[in-house]
Amino acid sequence: MEEKIIRQLNGWYYGFMGLSLVALTAMYYAFSHGMYEPLDKLSQTGVIVQYVIIFDALITIPLGLYLVKLLKPQTLERYRTVATWRIVLVANTMPLGIVAFYWMGGYRSMIWVAAIAAIAWYFTKPTLGKMEQEMTPDDPDLPTY
Repeated sequence: MEEKIIRQLNGWYYGFMGLSLVALTAMYYAFSHGMYEPLDKLSQTGVIVQYVIIFDALITIPLGLYLVKLLKPQTLERYRTVATWRIVLVANTMPLGIVAFYWMGGYRSMIWVAAIAAIAWYFTKPTLGKMEQEMTPDDPDLPTY
């Protein structure tokens, strides 16, 4: 059962990598072929896009990394749900930052935000050892399931 949960979580984990690569490829192609007019980073819309992506990173990355410790799942089903949300919360900024980078004509701050999300995303890699460690109660007198 544990291996099945880890496989499902790896699907989410590598799915976000695939989504980021698709976003990168599509936006690079569209940018290099002049399919859209780049957004001015100092315009009102550009500033709003920057704020949304930066605040998304500031809120979701720490929350996602702390989520399992915060909710302390005791069952495998609950762990799967919490770990899936951790991956989604941490990794969602990667494709958003990549899209914003190209949408703003190569604005480097957005690629740095995507890189920070990618580094945090690496720490959400699901493994059996990590699952066992996170499901072990802090109090050794509590029963484990």
